[in-house]
Amino acid sequence: MNRETHRKEHTRLSHEFEPVFDENSRILILGTFPSVKSREQAFYYGHPQNRFWKVISQILGEALPETVSQKKAMLLRNKIALWDVIKSCDIVGSSDSSIRNVVPADLRLILSAADIRTIYANGGTAKRLFDRYQKKMTQREIIGLPSTSPANAAWNLPRLIGAWSCITEDLNADLSDEDLPASADRDTLKPGTPVQG
Repeated sequence: MNRETHRKEHTRLSHEFEPVFDENSRILILGTFPSVKSREQAFYYGHPQNRFWKVISQILGEALPETVSQKKAMLLRNKIALWDVIKSCDIVGSSDSSIRNVVPADLRLILSAADIRTIYANGGTAKRLFDRYQKKMTQREIIGLPSTSPANAAWNLPRLIGAWSCITEDLNADLSDEDLPASADRDTLKPGTPVQG
């Protein structure tokens, strides 16, 4: 925790937008708690320097989504659910290291509605919080992936894409021809297809 975090006061905040999922979701990705930018936009990973949407679109072989509706559609057609570990907490700005007095999100909302095969954590803090607050309740394991946050400067975009590509292995194992929309371009929707540019 840096000195600036010490000087600022904690604010009690609640997660105010819904998870992304449907009954076809097979992968669940969990973050910690929305950043200031995400809270302003009322959607996940709103900071322009967070690499999450770049990484996900690359490993799925899709164009980078720009709008919230495009982001939701990309996740759902690739069977990916998205939420955060925390329902409410005391936090300073966007600082994960300042988080305290955690009330965890009830992941049973997703786990009871979809056949989630694998849960991934976006960063070490999300994994630690899941292990502390939700592992026992859900009886599930979580796989930690390197954070896409700009604060994780040691991991550049190509390195993140390589680490996160394990998600496509799970998706490819579950993906079959009949799952694709009849009008869809097979190469566009198949996870792992490279995106140029």
